[in-house]
Amino acid sequence: MGRPAAADPAEASRGLVTPPHVRVALLAASAGGVVGALARWGLGERFPVGDGFPATVFWINVTGSALLAALPAIAVVRRTPWLAVFLGTGVLGGFTTMSAASEQTVVLLDHDHTGTALVYAGGTLLAALAAVWLVDRWSTPADRALLELEEADE
Repeated sequence: MGRPAAADPAEASRGLVTPPHVRVALLAASAGGVVGALARWGLGERFPVGDGFPATVFWINVTGSALLAALPAIAVVRRTPWLAVFLGTGVLGGFTTMSAASEQTVVLLDHDHTGTALVYAGGTLLAALAAVWLVDRWSTPADRALLELEEADE
């Protein structure tokens, strides 16, 4: 599944990998999307959104952002193209949900909960950015330099 190493020796020496074949990428993204969407659905069923602050979707999006930021730090993910597509685009893409966050913001506004809507929309963005920043801070400058050398941030 996928090509685990770059064909060009210059790229291989830098740790770069070639992208997976289109069919492999589609299968990985699709399978991962099912897993992520089912996880999100399960959490929504277990912790339904009431009339107030939509905490479940808030935490899904913040946690998903942090996990997505952490993926490049995992060597096997960096070096296995289909796994990056499965976990990033698939699982975490299916898990996180900007559409539900947007819809819940509109519902709050429609019910005249303007303050809660603003806190929710702004808080989701700020908390997700803070989570990504925190994940980045957990790595050392040497780790970040290695990731950049391997172009793991692309």
